[in-house]
Parts: sequence; structure tokens; C-alpha cells
Amino acid sequence: MEMSQSMPKARVQIAHPAIAMLGLMIGAFVGMFSETALNIALPSLMASLHVTQGTVQWLVTGYMLVIGICMPLSSMLTKRFDTKKIVLFGLGAFLIGAVIAAMAPAFPVLLFGRMLQGIGTGLVLPLMFAVAMQIFPPYRLGTVMGLAALVIMFAPAIGPTITGILLGVASWHAIFWLLVPFLAVAFILTAIALDNAFEQKSIPIDWASIALSTIGFGGIVIGTSMASDAGWLSVRVILALVVGIAALALYAGRQLSQSAPMLNLKAFKNRAFTTGTLLVMLDFGVILASMYLLPQYLQNVMGLPVAMTGLAMLPGGIVNAAVSAVAGRLYDRFGAKWLTRAGFIVAAIGVVILMSTNAHSSLAQVIAGHIILMIGAPLAMSPAQTYGLNSLPGSQSADGSAILNTLQQIVGAVATAIATSMLALGTASQAGVAGLTTGAHLGFGFVLIIAIVAFVISLGVKGKVKSEDVPLN
Repeated sequence: MEMSQSMPKARVQIAHPAIAMLGLMIGAFVGMFSETALNIALPSLMASLHVTQGTVQWLVTGYMLVIGICMPLSSMLTKRFDTKKIVLFGLGAFLIGAVIAAMAPAFPVLLFGRMLQGIGTGLVLPLMFAVAMQIFPPYRLGTVMGLAALVIMFAPAIGPTITGILLGVASWHAIFWLLVPFLAVAFILTAIALDNAFEQKSIPIDWASIALSTIGFGGIVIGTSMASDAGWLSVRVILALVVGIAALALYAGRQLSQSAPMLNLKAFKNRAFTTGTLLVMLDFGVILASMYLLPQYLQNVMGLPVAMTGLAMLPGGIVNAAVSAVAGRLYDRFGAKWLTRAGFIVAAIGVVILMSTNAHSSLAQVIAGHIILMIGAPLAMSPAQTYGLNSLPGSQSADGSAILNTLQQIVGAVATAIATSMLALGTASQAGVAGLTTGAHLGFGFVLIIAIVAFVISLGVKGKVKSEDVPLN
């Protein structure tokens, strides 16, 4: 009893933190699942809705665009509104969007439903991490953040598997109906257990910052998404990227000059936070680019049908979940230093195995490469995320989570676009399966470069950090 009284307490005490966290995790899981679930269904959607490749891609781009717009707003909203109301609004938007998408008779209606879903993911995902930092004591954070990382890593990894199975027995409408009961459960758990986790302040709404943030993140996501079709040197791609980067530069300058910024970018003065954020961004780039390349490689190069493609990716998804769950506990014991380094080395080995395969390789070799990749990436993710966010004081946790998750989504969009361009480059260089193989190898080569860069950055990770170790100001 005396030992429990002497242990450090959570920053905010609520009655049922585990139930509240479960609601957030289910909502975030559905959001991340939805991010890759449609990749494998795009050909079916093109045929069913009679739209082109460029048009159907907006189901992915539009979703990520709304996420990129909403995430930077999440920190500001926590300072103005009750945490429970924000999360319920996000989950409600996602639920309505899923029903609209499931019932959509035409592409514009489906796109509208997808963009509503993006609101939910853009709000719930950063708040999952920010709330966890508030309602759990420091000695439990590694485990909790490991489970949160499981959501981030396992959901996009399992998305193609579930979608492949569903498309084998039903239509694409079933993908969205599948989300509805999970969102309803998340909504109920949040309504029952979540309390306010942040102090509210009467701060004015900075409309200029909101506009710059929207233009900045929107320009980068749209520009990179158009690049695979139009080419990186096309006028519209360059214009979108230049406008996006310029708007973000103005946005950053505005945040740094204000006493009460919409998003406190002074968090980057904290070296541990900056290092952790870079590692999480690169790790997510590895995951999303790989999850885009692998289904196409299995279908187009190795000739697997869509349902078998999903099943072939299942072992890697299961391993991903197991490692994500264990990585948090390992951080509690050992810190982030060796876990991040080992994770990126293992991920790089997995990518090298995938690069060594071709149309004549055994399916077992491809699955083995995927499994090894799915050991390394989650092994680094949770420790890097906890290392970065735990270095910030409590008042900055919402800002740190919003920054980290926003940049993570942007890097995911950019990495996917570059992987798509590599695939197109290989296809253009040679005809048939040879071109598809070359394109996939170029794409995986890009993923390997990301993993190597991340390993180099991980050499700057020290050990465990506490928020009081590295003050912001």
C-alpha cells in the first residue's frame, strides 16, 4: 500500500482510464485501418463506379487531405473545448461518413463519406496519444503507448488482408459496413468513461493560422498525390508543392511569434522530441510505402488473386501486432536506445529480402521478407513515440501529439507517392511483368533508404527521458 502511494500519479485522474483509452484506441484503429483498406479495392471501385485511376485515387487522397487539415487543429481544440466532446464529435463524423460511404450510389457521395471519415481520424488519432500521456502514470506509459502503437502499425498492416477477404465474398460496400459497429462501440465507451483531460483557456481563434495550415498541408498532400500520374516536374505538381511549403513556412513563423499559438512549435527545441518525431515519421513512411507496394507486387508480379493477396499478408500483420504489444513493455524496461536501432536494422533486412524476389520466387520468400519487415518497424515505432512525447511537459503533450501525428501523415502521403512513382518508372522502362518487377524493386529500394536514414538518426537516441529532464523554455 505504501509503495502504491509513493508511485508517481497520472497528470489527470479519471475513474476508468483503461475504458476511456479503449474507446480512443478502437476509433484510431478504424481510422488507420481505413487508410490502407481501400488500396486493394481500388480496381473494384473503378469498375463498379465507372471512374478512372486518377479519379478513384481521390478516395485515398481526399481522406488523407482532411486528416492533414484536422490534425493540427486538434491541439487548439483541446484548449477550447471539453476532451470528451471533441472525441465524440470525431467519432460521430466517422460513423456518419462510414454509413454514407457504405450506401453510396455514386462516386461523389462515396468521396463525401470518405472525407467525413477523415475528420474523425484527424481528431481521434492525435488525441489518443495526448490523452494517454495525461491519464496514465509514467511507469505505465511504455505499455500503454505500445498498445497505441499497435493500433498505428497493425491497422494499416491488416487492412489489405481484411479487404481482400471481404471482396472475395461480398462487394466493396461491406468494407464500410464493417466499420460501423466498431465505431458505435468506441462512441459508447468514450461517452461512458472519458473525462476532460486538458485545461481549457479562453483563447481567440486564429483564423489566419487555420487558413495557412489548411493550404500548407493540403498543398503538400495534393501535390504528392498528383505526382504519380502527372510527374514530379509537372507545373501543377510543382505549383501545389511550392504553395504548400510556402504556406507552412508562414504558418510556422506565425506560431513561433505568438504568445498563445494554435500549435506550439517550440516543442522542437526539445532534442529528444525532435529525434523521436523524425523516427516515427520515417517508420510510418516505411510502413505505408511497403503496404502500398506489396499488394500490387503480389497481384501483378506473382499473379495472386485478390483474396489470396490478403491472406498472404496476414502472417506479417499478426507478427506486427505481437511485436507492437511487446515493444511498449520493452521500452519500460530498456528505454528507446537499442530498440529503435535494432528495429530499423531488422526492417532493412526485411526490405532487402523483398528486393531479392521476382516472379519466379517462392511465395514463402515474399512472406518471410514481409514478416521480418513487420518485426522491425513496430519494434522501433512505440519506443520512438514514447521517447519523444514523454520528453515534453504535460502542458505540451497535446501540441506534441498533434505535431507528431500530422507530420507522420504527411510523410506517409509523400512516401506512398514516391513509391507509386518508382512503380510507374519501372513499368515505363520495360513491358509486362519485367517492368512491374523493376518498379517494385525501385519502390522497395526507396523504402530501404528510409530505413537506413532512420537508423542513422536513431544513433542520437539516449535512454529514457522524462519531461522534467529537458524543459521547453
